[in-house]
Amino acid sequence: MSLFNAFVRTTLPLAPRPIIRFFARRYVAGTTFEQAVATVRRLAGQGCCATLDVLGESVAERAQAEAARDEYLRMLDAIPAAGIEPNVSLKPTQLGLAIDEGFCRDNISRIVEKAAGLGGFVRIDMEDSPTTDATLRVFRDIAARFPGRTGVVLQSRLRRTLADAAALGAERANIRLCKGIYLEPRPVAYEERDIIRNAFVSALRVLLRAGSYVGIATHDEWLVEQSLAVVADLGLRPDQYEFQMLLGVDPELRRIIVGGGHRLRVYVPFGTHWYPYSVRRLRENPTIVRAGLEGFLRGRLDT
Repeated sequence: MSLFNAFVRTTLPLAPRPIIRFFARRYVAGTTFEQAVATVRRLAGQGCCATLDVLGESVAERAQAEAARDEYLRMLDAIPAAGIEPNVSLKPTQLGLAIDEGFCRDNISRIVEKAAGLGGFVRIDMEDSPTTDATLRVFRDIAARFPGRTGVVLQSRLRRTLADAAALGAERANIRLCKGIYLEPRPVAYEERDIIRNAFVSALRVLLRAGSYVGIATHDEWLVEQSLAVVADLGLRPDQYEFQMLLGVDPELRRIIVGGGHRLRVYVPFGTHWYPYSVRRLRENPTIVRAGLEGFLRGRLDT
């Protein structure tokens, strides 16, 4: 780890919010639905799809989870008039998973039901390993009631993921596959970069071979190349998979993938809970701070 990266990771939690907000502009579409819609339209002009995410997680009170649910329902109500795709992502702990699994399932079910009525789709995100089993139970229950309208996430960092990929592939589940950002104990997760990468490729091959639609979520160009090789080896059409990236991360690679004729979806987070998300993203990838400084000196930020 470079001295610059170590410095950023150590000092970010101490940085004033205006400083975090400056760098977060690459990662967060804004605080309002209207700002998020403007970002989605700009991405559409670049040939990209999008999924909207109302920022928030780990709520401890039912009222907070219900408020998050209602915010998603209001957003879905507003999407037709905005003229954008009704595709959203959400975190189970934001909808009450840590409070009660059934309560969380009911909250997410209402969101998926609303999205299904619009011909839309809801991605149930995966969080840290203690929530994995409950998240998969919630997903399977809702997916059985709303076929084709919801998907879940697998993280190649976890040792269990290859087995989960085999089981979910047999169900033809819609999966977002990513490396995962949560630091987990060694018995639970791989720690070495190359092992995590190879586990990603192995899980991807299992899922695609089984017929699952996979959102290949990575900014790692080596993994992009390996994923393209798997796609080519299996003879898949462009409508049988997609690439996914975070807003603000490596726009040039995004353009390369789109230019190659592949579908690419950008995760577009917004909302008032931008601070914890931004700190986590910046600590995960301190080079964005360097890029932000360079962008400031150039007088612009590329998203």
